[in-house]
Amino acid sequence: MKIIFDVLHLYYLPQYLPVRDELIKAGHQVYFVFYKTSDPSLNEICQSVINKENLDCFLADDWSQALSFYLEQKASWIIFGNAVEQIDVIHSVSKTAMMLHGIGPKAVYYEMPKKPMTVRFVEGEYRLNRLKGMHPNDKFIDTGYAKLDPAIQSDNNGVNLSDLGLDPNKKTILYAPTFYPSSLECMPKNLPQMLSEYNLILKPHFFSLIKTKYKKHSKILKRWQQADNVYLCDVEDYNLVPFMGVADVMLSDASSAIFEFAALNKPVIWCDFYKLRWSYRGIFSYRFKQRVDSDIQYFEQVGWRIQSPTELVDTIVGSLKETDAKVQQRAKVISQLAGRVDGQSANRVVDYLTNN
Repeated sequence: MKIIFDVLHLYYLPQYLPVRDELIKAGHQVYFVFYKTSDPSLNEICQSVINKENLDCFLADDWSQALSFYLEQKASWIIFGNAVEQIDVIHSVSKTAMMLHGIGPKAVYYEMPKKPMTVRFVEGEYRLNRLKGMHPNDKFIDTGYAKLDPAIQSDNNGVNLSDLGLDPNKKTILYAPTFYPSSLECMPKNLPQMLSEYNLILKPHFFSLIKTKYKKHSKILKRWQQADNVYLCDVEDYNLVPFMGVADVMLSDASSAIFEFAALNKPVIWCDFYKLRWSYRGIFSYRFKQRVDSDIQYFEQVGWRIQSPTELVDTIVGSLKETDAKVQQRAKVISQLAGRVDGQSANRVVDYLTNN
């Protein structure tokens, strides 16, 4: 078979790569489509990742050129991380599958385009049943979350604390805020000093580092980066999974990273405080509720909830002394929201692609 992965954003890649590896093992042809941007430095970073991961790649100027490539290639399957236009045209030559890059609480997770793809791979029975109920005419297959396979198969995915300039004798905190709604601007200016007893790895969302809209995020992060106990991930550090492998505790907000880290059976702290735009506050607060799905309620069941940065230090100390009851509760909820956490999700995706 020939399979093509559509990489609209670089941060889609960690969900695709475990599947790519299994497809190649099975002897299939695998290609990737990346999109050029108006930012030369970002294009260079993408090219660097393409070279590092040894990807057979087509660089498209835009969706129109990508579509022409797909129609020309006539692949068995094209895998997307987002809804696309003219899906019916693609279906004249190829089947399509959707693999979302996150398992978080944003309402967009449950939205489906009017013209769906051939199949969508989802995580766990809870989400499978909910999507089937909302979209009874669409095809959903529970495979689990392929992005986590490498972390489940190995605790260390190539990240060494000493190489990051951090102290391997200290516990390590991973802070992975999303871009919006984000807790980043609410954190204390002296966050590294507050956490001086720990290593602090900062892994912000891709958009926080590249979009001018979030330049305040970049400014804050670079100030924190000056502390000796801090490592700030670069744009080229596009994959969160290796950093989850070396962390003892993770902090995040309205991000699927909370479920991802919890799925590794590690303590995670939900920073339930956000810097909201004026258009999401007061009489417009309904917009925030529309953006965040009710699945956010499960954050508190898999982790530790704090509603102010003042609670942070004590909660970190407490999270490192988790009870068996907390661990068992987390495992139960993760089974619902991430499905089987056994390192074999990519194999299940490949089995479906090859058998259909």
